[in-house]
Amino acid sequence: MKRISLATAAILAVLAAPPAGSQQLEIEEHVLSNGMKLLLVPRRDEPTVSGGWVAKVGSANERPGITGISHLFEHMMFKGTETIGTKDYARDQKLIAEQERLRGLMRDEESKMRAALRRGEIDDVAKPESRTARYQELEKEFDALVKEQRGLLVKEEFERIYAKKGASGMNASTNTDFTQYFVTVPKNKLELWMWMESDRLKAPVFREFYSERDVVFEERRLRTESTPTGRLDEAFEEMFWHGHPYTWPVVGYPSDIPAITKAQADEYYALFYAPNNITAILVGDFDPKEALATAERYFGRIPRGKNPPPEMTILPPKWEAEMRLNGEADTNPQVEVDWHTVPFQNKDSYPLQILTQLLNGRTGRLYKSMVVGDGAVATNVTASALSRKYAGELEIDVEVKDGKAPEDAEKAVYVEIEKLKKDLVPAEELQKVKNNFAAQVFRSMQSNMGILYQIMGNDGRGDWKEFSEGPKKIQTVTAADVRRVAQTYLTKENRGVATYTRKAGAAAAPEVPGLTAVPE
Repeated sequence: MKRISLATAAILAVLAAPPAGSQQLEIEEHVLSNGMKLLLVPRRDEPTVSGGWVAKVGSANERPGITGISHLFEHMMFKGTETIGTKDYARDQKLIAEQERLRGLMRDEESKMRAALRRGEIDDVAKPESRTARYQELEKEFDALVKEQRGLLVKEEFERIYAKKGASGMNASTNTDFTQYFVTVPKNKLELWMWMESDRLKAPVFREFYSERDVVFEERRLRTESTPTGRLDEAFEEMFWHGHPYTWPVVGYPSDIPAITKAQADEYYALFYAPNNITAILVGDFDPKEALATAERYFGRIPRGKNPPPEMTILPPKWEAEMRLNGEADTNPQVEVDWHTVPFQNKDSYPLQILTQLLNGRTGRLYKSMVVGDGAVATNVTASALSRKYAGELEIDVEVKDGKAPEDAEKAVYVEIEKLKKDLVPAEELQKVKNNFAAQVFRSMQSNMGILYQIMGNDGRGDWKEFSEGPKKIQTVTAADVRRVAQTYLTKENRGVATYTRKAGAAAAPEVPGLTAVPE
C-alpha cells in the first residue's frame, strides 16, 4: 500500500497563512488480486461517497474503421447486466444471438452496396433507395426481433436503482486518453456501489447495440454536422494532428460508427475494460479497511485480462512548416491558432500553463489588448493549454470584431506572443497567476466529487499523484521558464492556423462586447 498526504494548507501557503486545523487528505493506493488499482480518499466532511472508475482507453487507442468505439462504450455500459435491464435474461440472450446472425447477413449486403458506390451505381449507401432487396428483407426480420426484445427490457433500470437509493450526479465521459464513470451515493450505500459497478464490469450485456450505435451517430450529427463550424473544426484537428491517433474525433468518423460490429465491441471490451486496465476511486465518508475488503469481495471476482493492452508507440511527427486552413461558415469571422506542445507531466507543461493564464481571462493580456480599447479587433478571445497523455497543444480562439478581418486578429495575437518571447514577465503578474492556480486547486477540493474528478483525470492520463505534485510544480515556475517555453514552442513552423469567414449572404450573429469564456 502507498499513502500520500496532501495538505490544503500547503497549497494555500502562497496566498496567506492557513487557518488552524486545515484539512488533510490521505490517499491510499491498493492493488486488488486481479490487478485492479484502488484509490481510497477518506473524507468526513459530508455523509456521502463519490465513487468512480477510470478505464485507460480513449479514442487514441482506436484505429480507422472503428473510430468512435470508445465513446460507444460510454453509452453501452448503462444497458444493464445479467440481472439488471431485462425481464427474461434467457430469452434476451437468444434474441441478441439471432440479431447477430441477421446482422452478419446484412453486412454482406452492405459490402455489395459499398462496391456499388465505388462503381458509381449509387451515390450514398445510407439512402434507403440504395439498399439491396435482400438487405431490406433482412432489415424487416431484424426490426421484428428488436421490437420483441424491447418488450423484455427494463429501460434505464441501472439509473433508477441508483436514484431510488439516493444517489446523484451519475454520468460518464470519454476523451482521447481515457473513459470515466462516476456517481455520488449516501455513505450507507457504498456496498451498493461496489455491487453495481463490479457487476456491470463483470457481466455487461450490450442490449440494443445497433440502435444505440444509431444514437451515437445522431449525437455526432447534432454536435458536428449540424453546427456552423463543426466539420471545419474536425478538418482542422485532422490537419493539426496528422500522423498521430489524436487525428480522428472522439465521437468517430461518420462512416465508421454505423459499421462497428458487436463482435468488434466484445473484443475491444475484453482488451481495454479488463480490471488490470482500470482504477477505481472512492472519496468520502468510509472506513478504508472495510472499503478495501469490500472492494476485493466485489471487484476482485472479475477475471484478470488475458492480454495486457498494447502500449501506444506512435509519436507525434516533427512539424517543420505552418499549416493553414481557410473556411467559410454561417458564423462570425473567427481565428484559431494552435501550437504543438508537450504531453502530461512533461517539465515544460507547467510553464506553458502559466503562460496560457497570463494571456487568458478578463485581466489577461489578450483581453486587454484585443477586446477593450479603441484598437479592439475581437469580441471574444480565450487561451487554453492541454497536455494530453501522449502530446499537447496550446490553443487561442478569437471571435473577430465586426468590421475587422481575421488577419487583424491573428496579427494581434502574435504581438502578445512576441512580448512573452522577448521580455520577462513582471514578478507581480507572475505571482497573481500562481495565486489563481492555488485558489482553483483549493476550490476543487471543497467537495467529494471535485476531488474525485481531479484524481480520475490525472490517473487516466498516467499518474494520479499529479493531483498533489502538479500544483507544487506550478508554484516553482519562473519568469525565465515562461520566456523559454514561449521561444521554444510558439513558433511559426510549430503552429496550425484556422480562419473562418462568413459565407456570403449569411446573417451575422449579434455581438456581445467584452465576453470571455474564462472571466476573472
